[in-house]
Amino acid sequence: MELKDKIPPHNLEAEQATLGAMLLNWESVNEVVLYIRASHFYDQRNQIIFDSLVHLSESNVKGDMLTLIDDLTKRGKLDAAGGVSYISSLTDMVPTSANIDYYANIVLDQSIRRNLIRISSEIKAESFDETKDSRNILEEAEQKIFKLSDTNENSNIYSLKDLIPPTIELIDRRYKEKNSYSGIPSGITKLDSMTSGFQDSEMIIIGARPSMGKTALALSMIQHIAIEKNIPCGFFSLEMSSLQIMQRLLSQLARMQSKKIRDGFLTLADFTAIQNAAGMAFESPLYIVDTPNMKLLDLRTMARRMKAMYDIKILFIDYIGLITSENEDAPVYEQQSAISKSLKNLARELKIPIVVLCQVARSAEGNEPGLNELRGSGSIEQDADMVIFIHGERKSKPAEGEEYNPVQDRKLIIAKQRNGPIGDVDVLFISSYTKFENKSTDQE
Repeated sequence: MELKDKIPPHNLEAEQATLGAMLLNWESVNEVVLYIRASHFYDQRNQIIFDSLVHLSESNVKGDMLTLIDDLTKRGKLDAAGGVSYISSLTDMVPTSANIDYYANIVLDQSIRRNLIRISSEIKAESFDETKDSRNILEEAEQKIFKLSDTNENSNIYSLKDLIPPTIELIDRRYKEKNSYSGIPSGITKLDSMTSGFQDSEMIIIGARPSMGKTALALSMIQHIAIEKNIPCGFFSLEMSSLQIMQRLLSQLARMQSKKIRDGFLTLADFTAIQNAAGMAFESPLYIVDTPNMKLLDLRTMARRMKAMYDIKILFIDYIGLITSENEDAPVYEQQSAISKSLKNLARELKIPIVVLCQVARSAEGNEPGLNELRGSGSIEQDADMVIFIHGERKSKPAEGEEYNPVQDRKLIIAKQRNGPIGDVDVLFISSYTKFENKSTDQE
């Protein structure tokens, strides 16, 4: 028998048992409606009966056989619900309401299976439509699947009696560990103290003029997150190749001049240091995409794939100005606005922080950048949950006879934080291996 001839997955006994249990124990209605909807039932009669029970609940009427039949009669739906005989038989299906969650989850599982079949059919039909772009079909398919995967997430209501023990346990654990944050720690101690780490569903902007260390700061954070803390991390590098990124990371880990690695003038001790650094990084959960001028649609698709395959907890994008909008004919402002909003929505969809690098306007050269100088669109400032600027003096080449100091003072300016304080964080930038580090006073 072909798939199209098969009866969609369903379990009528579980549907009837769920409704029967609701009629036996009216208090269970408020529990079931948190994750079950009328559309989850396969039998139309059961859809109508469930809808009526919810209607009674919302009307503050206790549901039983008589009130249910009365409500269906008043709304002209009694016959469509199977009539009095069918409704009366529902309580015969189940002796007790104790297992209502078990029955309801069977109903939900069968509904998900039917929806998967429906989505698969839609994808198949759209794939044969030559007028539709294949990437748009893929994007829509992934959105549908991700949305479907969230249908089994139910809300809970907690009493203080439920919440106090795990809260005390969390506080105790943080007290013992001293360095715990509610979000993903960046490794910059004072920054993490001010932000409690990068929070899920937030979009964090790191802005600076060219060559002020945006990528270096991102890689310094990535080193701490993925290599030192072993937290799965994604990195979209739209400007540098993956091999260049890896060379920079090895330079940071080995604390070796990046120029030596780039030029190949290495000693045996240098090779040993690089091998040790590579050993530290080898098993680290860092996943890199290095497609230049990546289309927004492709980026979103790849980010979802990273989340599904590797369960990444944070995503870095270097940088927003190199993401290509799907609507290239639109004004630049509109393109940047669409990209910014899309990245913020992606953070909420994947429930992870997304750190996006961004250039600031030329007017900020030599001055502390302001929110109005984020290049591209005011939408970036509006959509961002946090904006961090990098500021510092550009070091000119030393005069003949002068020694060049690779350690430079930099300042991270938290110009916006939706859920926390703003302010400055003093850091060190070691230019020889392009790494940001804490000032010693931050670690005391």
